Amino acid sequence: MPAFHLLGTGAADCGGDVLQRLQACGLSIDPVDGLLVTHAHMDHVSGFPLFMEKIWLDGRERPIPVCGIEPALAQARRTWDAFTPVHEGWEGLPPIDWREVEHERGARMWTSAPWTVTAAPVDHGDTPNVGLRFEHADADHVLAYSCDTAPTSSVVRLAQDADVLVHEANGGETDNHSTAAGAAEVAAEADVDRLLLVHLPPGDKSKRLREARSIFPHTDLGEELGTYSFAA
Repeated sequence: MPAFHLLGTGAADCGGDVLQRLQACGLSIDPVDGLLVTHAHMDHVSGFPLFMEKIWLDGRERPIPVCGIEPALAQARRTWDAFTPVHEGWEGLPPIDWREVEHERGARMWTSAPWTVTAAPVDHGDTPNVGLRFEHADADHVLAYSCDTAPTSSVVRLAQDADVLVHEANGGETDNHSTAAGAAEVAAEADVDRLLLVHLPPGDKSKRLREARSIFPHTDLGEELGTYSFAA
């Protein structure tokens, strides 16, 4: 049965050492097909140089696709270029296959059987950003990821009838993030089966969970390094 893992801020990106987190889940680096980057903020892209170092040390030679909207890719490039004096002498470094995605609803972010990933703009203030919809063709499963956003109809459409919605709950709508209650309202409107709250601020999360469950009962806190299977 298909499964997904929560590494860092959600279901994509490379803030921090994402491959160390992957290995902590008991998975190896070699099967990684590519990297999806949603936006240019440091907690979503700052780990890219370390990502490249890890796949190089693991012996990867084939190109690594890095997919995202132009501002996100530009930030990843700048972060990587800052370490040019370090990595320019690394022999056998895998080529980076930069794949720019249009910042529009329905943009195809990734296709590699059996998964297809489409993107849609979300509301993160002045920072261009996208949410993602992962569709598994063979098993007919859908995972939606809000990324960082205030509650928006774009995520409702993206998550429509999904098995799971992974939605951030990092603050309030005034700072271009969602509350737990706001995420729950999106989940209810999208008629998803389950809501996982991620990217919450530090501190006691029980109150936020209660608020969300009062609106959408099938809500849980997404656990760092958690492995989740789709319902049969």
